Amino acid sequence: MIFVSSSCIKKDRIKDSILVLVNEGFKNIELSGGTNFYEGYLEDLQEIQDKYSLNYQLHNYFPPPKEHFMLNLSSLDEDLYHKSIEHCMTAISMCKKLRSRKYAIHAGFLIDFLPSEAGKKISLKRVNDKKNAYRRFSSAWKLLEDFADGEVDLYIENNVFSKSNKETYKDNNPFLFTDYISWTEFSNEVKCNLLLDFAHLKVSATSLNLSFSSEVDRLVGLTDYFHISGNDGFHDQNQSIVIDKDMITILDKYDWFNKTITLEVYDGISSLHQSFDLLNKKIN
Repeated sequence: MIFVSSSCIKKDRIKDSILVLVNEGFKNIELSGGTNFYEGYLEDLQEIQDKYSLNYQLHNYFPPPKEHFMLNLSSLDEDLYHKSIEHCMTAISMCKKLRSRKYAIHAGFLIDFLPSEAGKKISLKRVNDKKNAYRRFSSAWKLLEDFADGEVDLYIENNVFSKSNKETYKDNNPFLFTDYISWTEFSNEVKCNLLLDFAHLKVSATSLNLSFSSEVDRLVGLTDYFHISGNDGFHDQNQSIVIDKDMITILDKYDWFNKTITLEVYDGISSLHQSFDLLNKKIN
């Protein structure tokens, strides 16, 4: 099944993003970050879902909090750590109300940074101890699994280690789970499902001097849930997959039966439609 991310449409209110996608003919929508909190947003989502027979699934920084923060289940900052857990519990509760079977969050970080730095070059900060970070994440994850109570499937998405952050942090990668080796380490500490973001993996492979195709070979068979978009291999640009030969190769190479793939293409409606049509042709 193909989903499109609500982040493909930049609006202040999630209702407006969804309505644009509905008007463009999309029925499977992954609710993600990029919008702001307002009273009544849940009722809006339910009303639109029922009116247009939509399928939702939730991702990471959704629902929008009243005050923006950087979600990090590995944080050593007590306030941020507990705020992150509370956010995820709110998201899981919303999954149940919106009939969503999936909720995914990004793997944690060994640094705490500002929301304005997300997806950009992050200023140099002290990198926290990885063992403590894993311990924090594992404790939080167990709470979330208990809270989901089998009604929602929880996933962890691979982080992206961009060229600009590689230049800042050198070999001291501050992101948990960016490649196959760090996935094996992460999954030994935290028992979880994998959401594999091919675009993130492509960028991280470049920064870590790894073979992207080999990394995909090792990880693709471990999950049924994927994110895809195009980029130059250095930064997560969320471009069309039509112009990204690496993504087309992936779609041609593997079996996509009973898999969920979300498009995260942010460079315009036309680009989103072209990517959707290509993806639909390749996997169906």
